[in-house]
Amino acid sequence: MASQRQLLWIGVTLWAALSFTWATAHAQPLSRDKVVAALPALEALARQVIESGGVPGLAIAVVHNDEVVYLKGFGHRDVGKADVVDADTVFQIASLSKPVSSTVVAAVVSTGKIGWESRIADLDPAFQLRDPYPTAALTVRDLFAHRSGLPGTAGDDLEDIGFGRAEVLQRLRLVAPLSSFRAGYSYSNAGLTEGAVAAAKPTGKSWESVAEEMLYRPLGMTATSSRHDDFIARTNRAALHIKVDGAWAAKLKRNPDMQAPAGGVSASARDLAQWMRLELADGMYNGQRLIAAAALEEARVPLMARGVNPVTGGASFYGLGWNIEFGRHGLARGHAGAFSVGARTVVTLYPKANLGILVLSNAFPTGVPEGLSDSAADLVFTGKVEKDWIKPWNDVFGGLFGPAVAAAKAAYGTRPAPATPPLPPAAYAGRYANAYVGDAVVTDRNGVLTLSVGPGGGRSYALTHFDRDLFLSFPSPELPDMPSAVRFTIGPNGKAAEVTIDSLNDWGMGTLKRSD
Repeated sequence: MASQRQLLWIGVTLWAALSFTWATAHAQPLSRDKVVAALPALEALARQVIESGGVPGLAIAVVHNDEVVYLKGFGHRDVGKADVVDADTVFQIASLSKPVSSTVVAAVVSTGKIGWESRIADLDPAFQLRDPYPTAALTVRDLFAHRSGLPGTAGDDLEDIGFGRAEVLQRLRLVAPLSSFRAGYSYSNAGLTEGAVAAAKPTGKSWESVAEEMLYRPLGMTATSSRHDDFIARTNRAALHIKVDGAWAAKLKRNPDMQAPAGGVSASARDLAQWMRLELADGMYNGQRLIAAAALEEARVPLMARGVNPVTGGASFYGLGWNIEFGRHGLARGHAGAFSVGARTVVTLYPKANLGILVLSNAFPTGVPEGLSDSAADLVFTGKVEKDWIKPWNDVFGGLFGPAVAAAKAAYGTRPAPATPPLPPAAYAGRYANAYVGDAVVTDRNGVLTLSVGPGGGRSYALTHFDRDLFLSFPSPELPDMPSAVRFTIGPNGKAAEVTIDSLNDWGMGTLKRSD
């Protein structure tokens, strides 16, 4: 059987061959004149998006041949307020944090303290998966490629109810794998977070400090941070927006510190343009070598197949914190970011053309970042926009929650007629627990049951009766009308022996037994 290093060599070899073939087939000169000529049309599209209410605010950066050729903000930081977005407005960039964190890890790899193949068991012995072999063999590479076997949203549910990073990562050992180790791709915020945290361990510093010292500060990214408190301290920051009754509203906030490497970076377009320069220059910055090119190149090998881009049809793969695609304008690597509470971002790099395109926005759901990025690429490479890219991307993001909301409303939108009445509230009230979720407390408050979960019972939801021992909660702040079931199982003593909380049961970890 081939070793991991042999498999990586095979992957690199195939990657190099495929890149050469694709680059040869799609090679075309990209002069500064072509890039500059595309910018007025790109700006007109951005202004049209703002004027039509596509998003409240935008920031765009374009880098070509190690120069920032375009940098501008549009619209407003907070809808209904006068403050405008400019190149220095700080956005929460969500999962665009992943390639930024990949660059940070490459910087640590450059020091020789770790390698991408370093084992998590050596770097962070306290971390475990459910099974012994993956725990022993797991590497930084595995976690950044999302091939550990961890189910995609495992840990996100714990973060949602208030658990911090240490507790979330510790409890991942309880979750059954979704696939065999290294056999399947499953996008995991918590998994990549562990990979980054473990990579920082040999430095003796926190992940947040390592990111600042090894990337943000050397590049002069003074508005960038992996700490939410730093974002909140910025005066020039973009609020998060969601649609409320068809209009954008800054209703929600998001503290992503638990998953800072995967989704917790905040940055301005000006700062991220410097990061794009570094990446496109393979670790060189202003004439100095900051990161070893080999450490960066390992992150760009397409290790896991992702199918095809849903809008452009390009073949899509995942490297280490990077999406890698072979599309209509040749080889591209990039990443999108989204908070369902109100953020959308995307970066796309075309390394053969030394071109980078960044679009940040302060709204969800919207496909505007991808639509503008694809339009910009068309303008640069062909001189015209081939089609309206914003609409199909809007359809993709607008439909993300549609099926789930429709299914929930179909199941729970109408009570049975007649509904079976519940038992007295005392039959359900009490304390429940399991090792993954921790404690859940159901209390009777004047005949209304309330479910409290998370540290100190910090997340509370009123329970609405549906039928006999089935109640509904509405735990999602961004989807306040989406019901989620809370099911009690009655024991022989006439009281609930356990409760299953559907919003915490994606991976079968949401059933808690009575503990009082």
